[in-house]
Amino acid sequence: MKEELQRIREEALNKIGGADKLDRLNEIRVAYLGKKGELTGILRGMKDVAPEERPKVGQLVNDARKEIEAALEETQRKLARAAREQQMKSEKIDVTLPAKRGVLGHSHPNTVALKEVERIFTGMGYEVVDGPEVEYDEYNFERLNIPKGHPARDEQDTFYINDRILLRSQTSGVQVRVMEKQKPPIRMIAPGRVFRADEVDATHSPSFHQVEGLVVDKGITMADLKGTLDTFAKQMFGPDTKTKLRPHHFPFTEPSAEVDVSCFKCGGKGCRFCKGEGWIEILGCGMVHPHVLEMCGIDPSVYSGFAFGVGLERIALLKYEIDDMRLLYENDVRFLKQF
Repeated sequence: MKEELQRIREEALNKIGGADKLDRLNEIRVAYLGKKGELTGILRGMKDVAPEERPKVGQLVNDARKEIEAALEETQRKLARAAREQQMKSEKIDVTLPAKRGVLGHSHPNTVALKEVERIFTGMGYEVVDGPEVEYDEYNFERLNIPKGHPARDEQDTFYINDRILLRSQTSGVQVRVMEKQKPPIRMIAPGRVFRADEVDATHSPSFHQVEGLVVDKGITMADLKGTLDTFAKQMFGPDTKTKLRPHHFPFTEPSAEVDVSCFKCGGKGCRFCKGEGWIEILGCGMVHPHVLEMCGIDPSVYSGFAFGVGLERIALLKYEIDDMRLLYENDVRFLKQF
């Protein structure tokens, strides 16, 4: 058995010394030290050794195991080190190469237009106010002088959640909330997303954005409204822009008007952009209806006010000469990166 043990030891050490891969080293480990390995087989045959020889043979087996394990560990370290060095050579990074430049995003055209609108009106002393997108019927319609039975309440136009709650179809409800809680003077704009049951096309969407403004104070007249909108139009579309008010009807304002601006492409001469008319419609406005003031606890005999509302997408489409509203929401980077 001693001769057999010596043979196994020398054979294992020779194979370990000749191993050039970690996988091959593991095979040698299993062949000699595994459950069915040759050295393990010697231990299992100890029962056939004379009792007085077992301690000596057992010691020899343990010595051989330790020597083989030590050789395996040393060779494994060498092979692992060599493999790591080879990997570092093959995967070497040239730190002198220029780094890849990160792609930075930028604001969406709607956001750019909104910041510009907010800049203009805060410069005139207005406050920017936010409100809930899920609104009560009372604030979206009733307090705005739109009683039950009015066409604007038709479920084909408004997304109702139940009889009392809906997705707001205008940000005018924010104006009502401010008038309820704040005594005049009031100067505010209410930007935000609104919802209407419109078919998607080049100029309509079931979800879009509005910016509505409100001023309530003593002695407010249509002249103040006209001057405010003139200032807004000139700062938004250019200093030569003119405004024109056309009579209209809104339940929450009296008198009411639609506002056109002179075409900033042709200067009012008529072109493809303004469809040959020289004017472009941009918003609706009017003097706040006395009944709306009363419902909000404001005495119309003391205070008056004006309100206006503009579609944010409308501003973006005009300012950047975009002919299809859907382009704003298709998330096509080729389109958006132009702005």
